[in-house]
Amino acid sequence: MPSPAQPSPTEPSEPREPTEPPQPVEPAQLSKPPAPAQSGTPARPPAPSPAADRAAKLAVTVFPALVLLAGAAGLFAPGTFDGWSANVPYLLGVVMFCMGLTMTPLDFKGVARRPWAVLIGLVAHYVIMPGLGWLVAHLLGLSPQLAAGVILVGCAPSGTASNVVTFLARGDVALSVSVATVSTVLAPLITPPLTLLLAGTYLPVDAGAMVGDILKTVLLPVLGGLLVRFVAGRIVTRVLGVMPWLSSVAIAAIVAAVVAASADSIKSAAATVLLAVVLHNGLGLALGYGAGKLTRLGPPASRAMAFEVGMQNSGLAASLATAHFSPLAALPAAVFSVWHNISGALVAAVMAHRSRRAERVPTATTAPEPTP
Repeated sequence: MPSPAQPSPTEPSEPREPTEPPQPVEPAQLSKPPAPAQSGTPARPPAPSPAADRAAKLAVTVFPALVLLAGAAGLFAPGTFDGWSANVPYLLGVVMFCMGLTMTPLDFKGVARRPWAVLIGLVAHYVIMPGLGWLVAHLLGLSPQLAAGVILVGCAPSGTASNVVTFLARGDVALSVSVATVSTVLAPLITPPLTLLLAGTYLPVDAGAMVGDILKTVLLPVLGGLLVRFVAGRIVTRVLGVMPWLSSVAIAAIVAAVVAASADSIKSAAATVLLAVVLHNGLGLALGYGAGKLTRLGPPASRAMAFEVGMQNSGLAASLATAHFSPLAALPAAVFSVWHNISGALVAAVMAHRSRRAERVPTATTAPEPTP
């Protein structure tokens, strides 16, 4: 992924619009923006094209609706999905393979060009969300299964639907893609020990087995997608538009399987789980944005930080919870999968409106220079 020049402290630059319209993902990556000029003060890029805006809005509208329908099917016709829980890791592998197909070496070069910003995003993500997961579970007095599920969501890497939402918010898309990429690659090393530390008081956690599962269901499929794109790049480019939809269908199937497996318990726990998810996600968005402001990354990067911290790879959390805890523990991840796309789209709309208004203010208030 191309990486923009480091923003000036006095005039941070907005990211350029993606060269291809973003597609619905959860986690297939959207197309990356071209790099701005590296010399001089970065100019403010043009506003996103109407076509790209429409594609991004379609992504954050269709995906939650699809997942919501899948959840309803699992709840009201659980027998239809008998035995699907065993397929959740394979479905997640499909999602991550699709993500790998959309990645290029430029994604990693961008990390090398902006290590400080990416490091801030990575630390904020893996400190804020796990801590919030533990705090929410403690304050709400959740049962051990649900508490472990909420904490596991917080310990998961960034969900790359955040890339699409960052684009809608007029945020730094290149930074968003970099943080999501690195957090995913490092997940086998970070997610299991964090889960053991924070959720181990609620349920037994086999961190070693969890490392193996993340390697098999996340890292290997991502690397496989990268390899296929390297070997057959032209063919892959022709079908890239299908990958996000395939990823979305796989995530919907995961949600249906998770909900069906715990359908009997959902009615009594639904309100509590929804409250936990809303608090977890909302505080994550706010604190992520605050982290960007506190470290003076600039407005576009701060908007990206909000979504990189507040939006999670809930598909991975659901898979790990199903495999290591129980279907009930995977319920917070299933609810999070729907809610964080809805809240992300709403927050992005507010941020984009404020960004456009801030751009118009200097133009409206600057008086013309007098002619001699």
